[in-house]
Amino acid sequence: MAIIRLIRVYQWIKNTFVFLPLFFAGKLLSDPDALVRLLGIFFCFSFVASSVYILNDYMDREADRQHPEKCKRPLASGEVSTIQAWVTMGILLVVGLGGAWILEPRAGIIITTYLMLNVLYSIKLKHVPILDISIIATGFLLRILAGGVVAEVELSRWIIIMTFLLALFMGIAKRREDVLLFNASGNKARKSIDGYNLDFINISLGLMSAVIIVAYIMYTMAEVADSVQRHPDSYMTTVFVILGILRYLQITMVENNSGSPTKILLKDRFIQFTVIAWIVAYYIFIYQS
Repeated sequence: MAIIRLIRVYQWIKNTFVFLPLFFAGKLLSDPDALVRLLGIFFCFSFVASSVYILNDYMDREADRQHPEKCKRPLASGEVSTIQAWVTMGILLVVGLGGAWILEPRAGIIITTYLMLNVLYSIKLKHVPILDISIIATGFLLRILAGGVVAEVELSRWIIIMTFLLALFMGIAKRREDVLLFNASGNKARKSIDGYNLDFINISLGLMSAVIIVAYIMYTMAEVADSVQRHPDSYMTTVFVILGILRYLQITMVENNSGSPTKILLKDRFIQFTVIAWIVAYYIFIYQS
């Protein structure tokens, strides 16, 4: 059980982004071969991402012991030894990277880039304000790039910018909880916290949420659809995007609980409703029109 918590299987939901290019291209049901390849790259990305989590936990284990929640992580609490962690990380890297290169060399390059970027992040770059959340957002871009090359789907400029904006928005919200912890206890969850304060984060959240909504509306109403199939009434799905963002802002700024976007998605019923409703609505517009 401790090993499962160490590799953070619940975080694998982030890697479902590899399926987005095929979904938006309207081929999720008509190209089973691509879907199978994407399933393979999903697990490859998940294994490599889990190895990154282990490295990050190892680097942060002393600081995590001072955190009210992170102190429960397997390495910080001592449930998993350093040797066990390194062996697990090695196995995940070999299977994940090896599988990606065998499945699709271009995806192998992308996942290797993701690994190198996150190693730099764990060692140094996570301590640099703004750059830290930008790297997190770039990780989501690499996921959809991998999905695009494996599914042989040309990515729309819109899916690229929307993915980056949404990931950046959640990264900023996550930093807000770090600032609140620092203000309450004086404990710095990370060195980059010196580059943030509540005023900056609150303004940034408002700015990013507005940009995301406007960009999405422009996407649904633009005449040029790139490689994406779109129904003329797809703009109506904007309501679910707005509701989802408002709920996330409420969780972040009213409930002060934005430390883990993945856990929010897995636990919050309102967020789940907006995501499912958006998927169903888009499915109808793309696949049933």
